Amino acid sequence: MKKANNKKMANDLRPEYDLAKLKGGVRGKYAKRFQQGTNLILLSPDIAKYFPDEQAVNAALRSLVSIAKAELRRAN
Repeated sequence: MKKANNKKMANDLRPEYDLAKLKGGVRGKYAKRFQQGTNLILLSPDIAKYFPDEQAVNAALRSLVSIAKAELRRAN
């Protein structure tokens, strides 16, 4: 069973998509970073309001890890 040849789809862009505004994109701009491994974590809005940037999130998490390690040492 062959797929229907739908050439209409190739030229069926919505009027609000102005291709002239999309010039200048770079293919694979973030490919190397993606291959290295990236974790993207979405924070809930109520939590995100306390962290202006990724450095603030990392600092808070490092503090939490430090506290957790200290508690583990104290428990042993």
